[in-house]
Amino acid sequence: MDQNSLLDGPPAITPDAPPMPSLSSQASLRPRRRSLSPTARRTTEASQDAARLELGRWLQAQGYRYTTVTPETHRRVNARPMLQQAQDLRDVFGWNRPFAESLLPREIVELLRRAGALSHHGERLRSRLRYSTLDGLLFAHSGYPTLETDAVFFGPDTYRFAALIRRALAAPGLRPPGRIVDVGCGSGAGGIIAASLLPDEVRLTLSDINPRALRHAATNAALAGVANAECVESDVLRSIEGPVDLVLANPPYLADPAGRQYRDGGDRHGCELSLRILAESLARLVPGGRLVLYTGAPQVGGEDLFWRAAQPLLRQARARFEYTELDPDVFGEELDNPEYHAVERIAAVGLIAQLPEELT
Repeated sequence: MDQNSLLDGPPAITPDAPPMPSLSSQASLRPRRRSLSPTARRTTEASQDAARLELGRWLQAQGYRYTTVTPETHRRVNARPMLQQAQDLRDVFGWNRPFAESLLPREIVELLRRAGALSHHGERLRSRLRYSTLDGLLFAHSGYPTLETDAVFFGPDTYRFAALIRRALAAPGLRPPGRIVDVGCGSGAGGIIAASLLPDEVRLTLSDINPRALRHAATNAALAGVANAECVESDVLRSIEGPVDLVLANPPYLADPAGRQYRDGGDRHGCELSLRILAESLARLVPGGRLVLYTGAPQVGGEDLFWRAAQPLLRQARARFEYTELDPDVFGEELDNPEYHAVERIAAVGLIAQLPEELT
């Protein structure tokens, strides 16, 4: 695979639970649930956000640790007969197993209820919110299974993305960026990890088209103690104002017929959004600015379809780059879907691109 060494220049850092869904009317005599007014919705969301943050801080004080696995691994482990009921905090807030109300302090059950993240399973309860740890930091995200179209995803891709960011920021001779934008931030993990590795004065913008993701990202920035963070609803960089030194992105890269925001990368094989982020970043970065992009690359007939489309964009921008296959085979179960009938494998890849110091 073609690679150009990227040794110097500015760092390319990668740095709610939602309201309960209204029930469909199944009985003609059941009263309709009125939708909340904008003011009432904001009040509800603020209460949920405060509860989610308080839950996270309580878990931090308990020394909570949990590493998120793939959805398929999660399903297989939770299906084991001896693991049908939660026994500890990891079971409740990591594995999302049903639990007896007596397992948790009464005030913690109430926080889950206030966060809009408590469901009932017969006599047992279940958290619809998960907390995972990465590099010693705690991140709130959607509970398992992540079926909602606006679910906030966190998983093995997040851990690989963080490793790519650490590598990009460790390159010798890099000057700290003044402004980082985490595009499609989801839980905010990429930008928060990057900010934790850089001087405190670095400005972090967490952007996403998903309001639910932005609320989780704000919670997670607060849990990490990142003070100079702002959350901006934006379609890629469209609503981002001002200069940008570093763009981080871990976008959806699958072809998802259900159209879930955290999975669907657009077009036939899921590459469209990643290529758009690449093009818009190269057009918006300051001279010497960097992009750190983690994505998936479908392989057809031995050819990397993402890389084939990305190279002309990089050449046109005269960018220096490092392109690496980080994992040769991810989401193998997707190959059973019609969208992937010609795809041999999906590789997890990392692209670090840097613009020239002087643009012409």
